[in-house]
Amino acid sequence: MFTRTRRLRKNSLMREMVKNINLDTSSLIYPIFVADGKNIKSEISSMPNQFRYSLDRLNEELDELLKLNINSILLFGIPDYKDEVGSQAYAEDGIVQRAIRQIRKDYGDRFLIITDVCMCEYTSHGHCGILHNHDVDNDITLEYLAKIALSHAEAGADIIAPSDMMDGRIIKIREILDKNHFENIPIMAYSVKYSSAYYGPFREAADSCPSFGDRKTYQMDFRSDKNFYREVEADIEEGADFIMVKPAMAYLDVIRKVSEITALPVVAYNVSGEYSMVKAAVQNGWIDEEKIVMENMYALRRAGAEIIITYHAKDIAKWLKK
Repeated sequence: MFTRTRRLRKNSLMREMVKNINLDTSSLIYPIFVADGKNIKSEISSMPNQFRYSLDRLNEELDELLKLNINSILLFGIPDYKDEVGSQAYAEDGIVQRAIRQIRKDYGDRFLIITDVCMCEYTSHGHCGILHNHDVDNDITLEYLAKIALSHAEAGADIIAPSDMMDGRIIKIREILDKNHFENIPIMAYSVKYSSAYYGPFREAADSCPSFGDRKTYQMDFRSDKNFYREVEADIEEGADFIMVKPAMAYLDVIRKVSEITALPVVAYNVSGEYSMVKAAVQNGWIDEEKIVMENMYALRRAGAEIIITYHAKDIAKWLKK
């Protein structure tokens, strides 16, 4: 005798009818790397089909995204000049600031522009803050992060996304935004960001490898199953509007627990290493790319992620159209 579950599984249309996890392009955010220079569309060797774009070629990518109904983007900047204090991160004519203004001019409000606020791409030493005796000075760094956030808001960003993991950065950014009449700009907090080997390809893409040491002193230890609670609670109290977990696939348990303790939207960042592993396996003919990626995306949604940042977004959009 068939059980009710087996009866529901047998018919494909019935399977569609009873599924309760959905995925569409409105829940996807696509990261884009913008670089100083001219006529640049440079493929990132460790991230197949991902590119750095100069501003004169950025619209090629944006036009394709619109055709795929992808309207949310996360901007990362690669400047042509770096210094100890990452001054190009908060410069009025910085690469991200110019990219925001160009997108606004050419596309109006057709894109939701989210900007990464960090210093690692902009500092000569590759760390996420200001150094003092070879250590990142948390409190001094907060002043610089606030300046970066304000410069992005002034350029026209829709959402500010600080990824630095300094203590107190959410309230510092919230205060400077409010003081300058940007009360309605939300903060997407990288609340749960682990010190992870999955970031390797991104560091090539963003030219952000630390010149010495690592980031374990300010990113989270994946050997603890409780430290994320404090990070999430602190960011909520300080005024975060979104809570992010990064990386994604190795942290489904964390995504689930975070989704259970907050009513704020939960964001999962499907990071570069997770993307590149899939691409490498595909290139070797070991897996079916569409099936694997879609299974991963539904796993993230099932775990509790309402929004997914992923380099697979364009492919997903094409598959969803089938």
